[in-house]
Amino acid sequence: MRRLVMLGTGGTIASRETPRGLAAKVGAAELLRAANAVWDDPRVRVDVRDLGPVSSFAASTADALGIAGAALAAAREADGVVLTYGTDTMEELAFLLALCHDGAAPIVLTGAQRPASAAGRDGDRNLAAALRWAASPQAEDTGVSVVFHGRAWPAIGVRKVDSYGLAAFAAPGRSPLAAVDEAGVRAPFAAVRRPAPLLAPLPDDLPRVDVAAQYLGCDATAVRAAASAGARGVVLAAMGAGNAPASVVAAARDLIADGVPVAVASRTGAGPVLGLYAGAGAELSRAGALFAGDLSPWQARLLLAASLVDGGDAAGALARCRDWMAEAGVTSRP
Repeated sequence: MRRLVMLGTGGTIASRETPRGLAAKVGAAELLRAANAVWDDPRVRVDVRDLGPVSSFAASTADALGIAGAALAAAREADGVVLTYGTDTMEELAFLLALCHDGAAPIVLTGAQRPASAAGRDGDRNLAAALRWAASPQAEDTGVSVVFHGRAWPAIGVRKVDSYGLAAFAAPGRSPLAAVDEAGVRAPFAAVRRPAPLLAPLPDDLPRVDVAAQYLGCDATAVRAAASAGARGVVLAAMGAGNAPASVVAAARDLIADGVPVAVASRTGAGPVLGLYAGAGAELSRAGALFAGDLSPWQARLLLAASLVDGGDAAGALARCRDWMAEAGVTSRP
């Protein structure tokens, strides 16, 4: 008998129509009953726990750390954990868990794009697949994953790639860990590299790190405002392979000189960042910015924040980031 713990936190999967719009009204036990109509294995016992409805679009970093703490505790007592959560920030919660989970039990996140009250709801099938994957011996030592639309994606590099379509998640440039459907679990598709945790033990919150979007005609206002507001680090959601206007590059260089680390990620949705262009990416590289490989700006933000938890200097934080990325197989070649 394999034992899973299912943690319910709300999200679209648990939502119904109300006069004010969609709201989480369905508990984890009801979600499990619906999923059991798709897949139910008498050899698997599922213990259900509600963590309370959390709107993923309104969750704070402290909220996410609280959910992560509950998932880690469950993983220490079970063969696997399935966590239902809203899709808006699922890629961030999954990555946060990947920064702290080092046990053998898989932690699997899933949710839905259609509410529980919709005729074409996808939550039942997604949850059934997540349970099936978490219960599979093939999921052991795979760390944290996101199961959606029949695929299990690694937490590192996963992104929400469609605002409303059912195939909502992917990990551009990476293969899925498995296919999970009525035919069973077909894995492994991709090897898993699990770096040592950066967050052990879990803090109550993370240092503030802001993301500054780069776009046609932007200036350094957002970068300088982030530092003025007390950000301990800044991530540039850079153009293309890691570029920004000259005024932003100058502001980033000033922050780095003042001991505020700057990371560079791409706004494009896929592919790595490289310090190639004079006056832009190449200048950021020379200034000492961290090039975050193919991590999204939002995952790069969490990585940089985690590296700053111990209160050390910028050089130490960036070294921890680079070491973690190397272990995780996230290339960083400025």
